[in-house]
Amino acid sequence: MITRIWHGWTTPANADVYEALLKQEIFVGIADRAIPGYRGIQLLRRDVGDEVEFITTMRFDSLEAVRAFAGDDYEAAVVPPKARAVLKRFDARSQHYEVEVERTV
Repeated sequence: MITRIWHGWTTPANADVYEALLKQEIFVGIADRAIPGYRGIQLLRRDVGDEVEFITTMRFDSLEAVRAFAGDDYEAAVVPPKARAVLKRFDARSQHYEVEVERTV
């Protein structure tokens, strides 16, 4: 299992707009692609002074599945134009980690 991690920041005024865009459009569009090996996405949010930080974590079966999502340069951020319009700044590259242990209660 591979976890893809990416960070983006908005102004407080754009935070709810960005979150709604993710939930109602971007995440739905990713799911609609039906990428083999895509296992889901998680959204994290926190206020940090004059910014709001968002982190997405995506789960994939393999790096091949990540490439099916992001392309050959799979570390490049995938940020649609509507998202770029409300983000203050964002990571240009995503990080990828092999999941060694996953425990649930």
